[in-house]
Amino acid sequence: MDAAGAGERLDRYLAARLPDVSRSRVRALIDGGEVSVNGRPGRAATRVSPGDEVVARIPPPVASALVAEPIPLLVVYEDADLLVVDKPAGLVVHPAPGHPSGTLVNALLAHTGDLAGIGGELRPGIVHRLDKDTSGLMVVAKHDRAHRMLAQQLRERQMDKRYLALVDGAPPSESGTVDAPVGRDPRRERPMAIVAVGAGGRAATTRFRVLRRLRGHALLECRPLTGRTHQIRVHLAAIGCPIAGDRVYGRREPGVALDRQFLHAARLTFRLPSGPVATFEAPLPPELQIVLGGLDAETG
Repeated sequence: MDAAGAGERLDRYLAARLPDVSRSRVRALIDGGEVSVNGRPGRAATRVSPGDEVVARIPPPVASALVAEPIPLLVVYEDADLLVVDKPAGLVVHPAPGHPSGTLVNALLAHTGDLAGIGGELRPGIVHRLDKDTSGLMVVAKHDRAHRMLAQQLRERQMDKRYLALVDGAPPSESGTVDAPVGRDPRRERPMAIVAVGAGGRAATTRFRVLRRLRGHALLECRPLTGRTHQIRVHLAAIGCPIAGDRVYGRREPGVALDRQFLHAARLTFRLPSGPVATFEAPLPPELQIVLGGLDAETG
């Protein structure tokens, strides 16, 4: 190895020297025994030293078991590097236990073709995800270089994501920040919860501002600065303003007639691999527009 990388973790050392391979794939190569340091299997946290012989074997792509399915897909933007889609509520992003098919990934394969190996075999092309019952914008990479660039923007908080959320109740201030670590609920009552960092929680920050105050509700714009699972839903519930229709973190009796949570990824801004910064927007889907239109504004 070169002296410039002395003291780096093995995963970071390789990621910096394999620009066309995503960090998640580098980690998978290490975990799969495809990377050796001085003839011995490497570990992601191993610190490399001057003179170390680092060898990485990148196997040829393995045929994916995923099947392309002609699921309707609303494409907001597409170029040679990526596409931006407007995901409907009810559509799972990638195959998982209980959802082996009928996912956004299956739809993407039918639309785009071969995405094998980009960001992981079961999540090809996926840079970030949305919950099943959250609608809105997602960016999908078409090749490893684009996936790596987009994932880096996400890690470094350079990708600006804005959500619209209708909440039960309303925050006392017109804007605010929720800064509380999120992790697996140790009591198992819910999937995620506010959990101390020392107990498994990970730092999480969400900014919000009130767009409209309605009778019994408020429409918020939320900007997550981190990307923890269920982050916005957990944070808004923690300040006493759960998302309307959220059966997991919200009220047992829904405050609105809706069979999904009122959470929509409405705006997405990031730098395209081709250079310019671009902003994309997606209007509220009809079922959310109907709910919002049926609520009266507060008159004071």
